[in-house]
Amino acid sequence: MAASYSFLELVSEIFGWIYTLCWSLSFYPQPILNCRRRSTTGTTIDFPSINVVGFLAYFASNAAFLYSPRIRHEYALRNHGLTPTVQLNDFAFAAHALALSIITTSQFMPSLWGFEKRGRREPGVRISRSVMGIMVGSFIVVGLVAFIVFLRGDPDPRTGWAWIDVIYTASYVKLFITLVKYMPQVLTNYRNHSTAGWSIAQILLDFAGGILSVIQLSIDSYLQRDWSGITGNPVKLALGNASMFFDVIFMVQHFYLYNDKRAKAFAEEYDPLLYNSSGERID
Repeated sequence: MAASYSFLELVSEIFGWIYTLCWSLSFYPQPILNCRRRSTTGTTIDFPSINVVGFLAYFASNAAFLYSPRIRHEYALRNHGLTPTVQLNDFAFAAHALALSIITTSQFMPSLWGFEKRGRREPGVRISRSVMGIMVGSFIVVGLVAFIVFLRGDPDPRTGWAWIDVIYTASYVKLFITLVKYMPQVLTNYRNHSTAGWSIAQILLDFAGGILSVIQLSIDSYLQRDWSGITGNPVKLALGNASMFFDVIFMVQHFYLYNDKRAKAFAEEYDPLLYNSSGERID
């Protein structure tokens, strides 16, 4: 039995770092594609900019669950004395994703990267009002919960407001952002009848990472013999499932819906940088 548990612990650690690698690598195809094309045409600033806020929240929550004695103590009080199922690879991924999201967002400043300038009224050039509202609202919600805890914090975290609730709020901000951040790009692909300019490589890597993330969380909870490892870390479970759901949508768009001559003709007309003189796609 002990050998079985040691094996599962090893599998969990391996899966954790593999999914971290997959998710981390998924942030490179899009900025690399933008650099090759010297343009952000076909993508929207909404996706990377809202990612900055989401991964800032995710980074903060992972850091707290890993390194804050107070948060870890409050977690144990609420979850049968167990430790958080957040792993070092989760923290590393959040830090890396935050940095790459900032870099990708900066590519929408053409003068900074020497990219082709896009029209100020072109869809996707400016952050939409809805996304801006979500970004601002996220900071307000977390700040409000922190204010409530500061004023009415309960000495016993099991029965009232505690600082762990601030961390959970930041986690749920990340979850909510994940549920909505893909929609602007899904709609852009739909309007263009094309996925031109949107890297499918990042989606395939993201899909693989989502599967391994959910498996790792399940193994960790099994090893603890308590599924509160999942209920105590619902964001990690939801992140994996939500990302896989939208990844499937993007894969259907790329490989089935818009993988035809009409989509190519549309891309050639509106984004000639995607094709060479022979009509072959360069991304």
